[in-house]
Order: sequence, then C-alpha cells, then structure tokens
Amino acid sequence: MHKEEEKSLRKRHRSLLVVLVLAYVLVLAYVLVLAAVLHARAARTESAAPVSTATSDRVLRYIRERFGLADTVKLTINSWQPFSDPAFYEAAVNVDYGKEKKTQPVYLTRNQEYLVVGKLVPMTSAGKEEISKNIRQLFKVPENIGITVGPLRKSAYPTLYATTVSLDQAGKKQTQEFYVTADHRCLVVGNVFKLGVDPRAEALRTISVRNQPFQGAAGAPVTIVEYADLECPMCARLHEFLEKKLVPRYAGKVRVVFKEFPLVQIHDWSTTAAIANECVYRIKPEAYVPYRSLIFQSQAAINATNVRDMLLAFGDQLGVDHMQLAGCLDAKSTLPQIDQDLKEGKQLNILSTPTSFVNGRIIVGMPSEDLFYKTVDEVLADAK
Repeated sequence: MHKEEEKSLRKRHRSLLVVLVLAYVLVLAYVLVLAAVLHARAARTESAAPVSTATSDRVLRYIRERFGLADTVKLTINSWQPFSDPAFYEAAVNVDYGKEKKTQPVYLTRNQEYLVVGKLVPMTSAGKEEISKNIRQLFKVPENIGITVGPLRKSAYPTLYATTVSLDQAGKKQTQEFYVTADHRCLVVGNVFKLGVDPRAEALRTISVRNQPFQGAAGAPVTIVEYADLECPMCARLHEFLEKKLVPRYAGKVRVVFKEFPLVQIHDWSTTAAIANECVYRIKPEAYVPYRSLIFQSQAAINATNVRDMLLAFGDQLGVDHMQLAGCLDAKSTLPQIDQDLKEGKQLNILSTPTSFVNGRIIVGMPSEDLFYKTVDEVLADAK
C-alpha cells in the first residue's frame, strides 16, 4: 500500500511539473510578444519622423511656389522630428538667397496633409489670458494697446481651433485670426496651408477680376493681379515699372488688375487713399491709373493730416468732379470694395505688399524686372 501511494505521489508530481513547464512557456511567449510590440512602438516614437524624401521635396516645392521664390534661391530642409505636440512633426527650411541666409521653422501634421509655416508656441492651456500674453510678447504690443481674444471655434483645419484676436488703440480696432492646436498645447503663429492644394490653381480660383480697375488689354492672355498698399514705397516702384515698362513691352498681351491691400497696422493714411482711389474709379474710370500714379509719386508729401486735401487736389488735376470725390471719400462709400480685396488677399495668405499673381503664379515684392519678364514669357509660352 505504501508503494502504491508513493507511485501515485510521483505521478502527481510529474503532472504538476508538466503544468508548471507549460505555464512557464506560455508566460515566456507572452513576454516575448509584449516586448516585441513595445519595441516596435518605441521605435516608431523615438526614431525620426517617418516623412519620406518625396514628401520633403513636395514641401519645398510648395514653399517655393507659394512664396514666389525664384529658382536662384536655394532651399533645403532638415530631417523631420516628432514635435512636443504629438499631432505634428517639425523641421527647419533653410533659405539661401546668396548674400543672405534664413532658417524657417515648419510643422507637418501627422497625416502629412497640412503645413504650418511659422512657429508653434507652447502653452499650458488655451486660456484667453495666456493667448493674449503670448501675442503681446511675440509681437511686442505696447501696454497701451488692448488685446481681446475671442472664443475658440472649429476651423477649416481638423487639428486646429480658430480664434479672433482684436487690438484696440484709442478706439481704432484691428483683428487677426490665430489658431490653437486641438489639444490646446500650442498657439500657431504663422500660416497654415493644405499641402495637397496647387497654389496656382488656388489663386486662380480665389481671385476675382470682374469689374475691377485695370490697365492694358481687356482680353489679354496674361493677367497680372497686383495687391498693393498706396503708402508702400516698394509698391510705388512696382507700379511705375508695370505702368511704364511692362505693359508697353507686352502691348495687347498683358493686363494689370489692381487690388487695394492697405496695411493699416503700419500705415496711417493708406486706407483713406485706397477709398479715394476706388472713388475715382467709380466716378471717372479712365482717371484711375494716373490718379494711382500721383498718389505713389507723392508718398513723401502725404501724411495723416493733409491726406484728404492732397487726394482732392489730385482729383482736380485729372478732371475728377470735386464734389463727387469729396462726398464719396467722406462717406467712405468704397470701403466695402477695399474690405473685399483685403478678404480675398487674406484667403491667399498675402503677408506683405506688393504681392502679384501672373496667371496665378505668385511674385512677392519686386525681386527684379527680369523675373517679371521671365514669368510673363513663360506664361505666354504656356498659353500657346
């Protein structure tokens, strides 16, 4: 009987050992699988962002086309890295103008659909006070200028909320749109672009050229749309070039459509001049271009105090009815048209003046006369 019990005990021990071995094998297998999964996740998180060379090249092409950078400007981009906000990758675009070099931070959403050119400023919350504080510091807004931050709302960009920020200086208000990341961790200071959109096609779709003041041939194959500030010295140079050189050189082949884009943040009489300019177009359309030229030529003599008298005097020189112009100017009758031009320009993310579009191809500033001629020649060749 003792031997039978001993035999049964050994049998139970062997069974228990088998169970223990099987359990160990299962646990080991689970640990190995779990380790592999965690390693794969860590590799995806810690390694450089999986943005292909093709996508980087696409970003550079987009930036070149969107900001009108000439082929002579060299663009390179650093490797993409995960950003502190997990919804974005970050990199830096190096812009080499030859004599001058700049580095511009850029951010790409994880789905690689949206590009931010500017800066993502970390925040602890999306509270109005923190947004206001950041804007005041970043843009060096004086304390005597009030900042009001509107409520967050959904924007056209899935990963961003929008807010309207108003600046108030002695009753004069300016507004600008800003964005906040969906997790409220960053303020977007810059511009957001949908990477898959063709900038040229977007410009052609956005810009209205109907019933707009223009110079040149109405049915010309090339249309140059110029967004300008009448108080801007570079705009004055471009206007003189377009009026006296480019349009005569391409007689019958080019028309220049003029858009008002006063930069009220830095120019105190530009909006008043734009109102008068559009009033002249309404009263005496053929006087519009020479009236515009007189304003540009007289920039140094005009100021916020004498602007009304100067604008009326220019109208007198060109035979524009004095009473009609004064009434239109004082009533700001053409302000809706200027607001429409501004809205259109902001849709195109215009950041400075002059900005021109040659059949949708953007030229920022006035890089050189040759660049304008080259662009017009290329567009004419495409039109054949």
